[in-house]
Amino acid sequence: MAVKLLFLWLLLLQFSLSWTEEQRCLKYASSCDQCILAGSECAWCTSPGVNIRCATTEHLQSSGCPRSQIYNPTGRVWVLKNVRRADQDARMHNTRAVFLEPQEVSVYLRPGVPELISLTISTAPGHPTPELIIDLSNAPAEVNVTLSNIVTDNPRNLQVSVEVSQCPSKSGTSNQNRTGPWSILITPRGFSEGFKLEISLMCECNCTGNCAENSPECNGHGALVNGHCECHTPYFGVSCQIKGDAISYQDEERCRSRPNEPVCSGRGSCVEGICECNKRENPKEAYSGRYCECSNFNCPHLNNRLCGGNGRCECGRCQCESDWIGEDCSCSMQTASCLGRNQILCSGRGLCDCGKCQCDPPYSGPTCEDCPACQGFCQELAACVECRAFGTGVNKDT
Repeated sequence: MAVKLLFLWLLLLQFSLSWTEEQRCLKYASSCDQCILAGSECAWCTSPGVNIRCATTEHLQSSGCPRSQIYNPTGRVWVLKNVRRADQDARMHNTRAVFLEPQEVSVYLRPGVPELISLTISTAPGHPTPELIIDLSNAPAEVNVTLSNIVTDNPRNLQVSVEVSQCPSKSGTSNQNRTGPWSILITPRGFSEGFKLEISLMCECNCTGNCAENSPECNGHGALVNGHCECHTPYFGVSCQIKGDAISYQDEERCRSRPNEPVCSGRGSCVEGICECNKRENPKEAYSGRYCECSNFNCPHLNNRLCGGNGRCECGRCQCESDWIGEDCSCSMQTASCLGRNQILCSGRGLCDCGKCQCDPPYSGPTCEDCPACQGFCQELAACVECRAFGTGVNKDT
């Protein structure tokens, strides 16, 4: 009964949230501009003769609005500059103390909808990871940028979250100042070079008057809005020139092993939906796997040797050579070292475990042949001989 009540409560909560979102959209149905700023789920129908203009995409479609005439803009992230550290060091013929990847990114934001960017900071050997400073002096107060650590090793992987709560007020500002672009710098303390983030906002719908549906500029697969293409599913790209599943820089789900997991396990970069694993300073060490989840060095060590020197490391686990087992390949399956002089394992007085005898008490020694506390054959018969020969001893009355 309790399970049913919980299920019903969750359904009611889901319905309530959906209904609240719908009401927020319907409240701002008077104009497209107000509609897209009302909430991240609100979309505008540009088709004539419809009764509902502002609602969720699902609601508009169920009300008869064609998908191609539903205007629901989303944020975008473009990587403008991303020089790899190895290429930069080779070009400069030295190793920089601190290096950030990528170096420059452009973000187009819908108010109230955060965009996420992966940022990697690597330091040369012997250099500590410096504190990152965010310079928001050129951006309006509505812009919020936060950093969160994903991987704290070297290189250090961070997630940059960019969000604008609302569009700046129109009063006393030009439209350009209201929508950007604004440049934000994230630099390591004590260094001049860093990460440049260029932010632009969508504060006006414009599709009501200046939207060219199926524009040739978008290869006939999207609407040209404010000089950029809003592509129809399943097309993507700057000019809607690619057909398939769009993989954006900030939404690299193909490079995550599970939802909310770090991109490429925090050990690589996502390039067009494929993980390119980071290189290690030791050329014999490497990350591998679809999500860079594996390594050939992160395995148990024994006597400072990987897998005890008796196996190889594959994806964090030791693959032992023949005749060796165990988590660290330290257990030998050979039994020759356990054979006693009678050619019986552990002389029949114990078990051979990993090439060594585990003797039954009171026996000891490499093959369980030693017994300091045991009596010899003569000692065992001494009392009997004394009784029979001399009629004395502990057994005389028996």
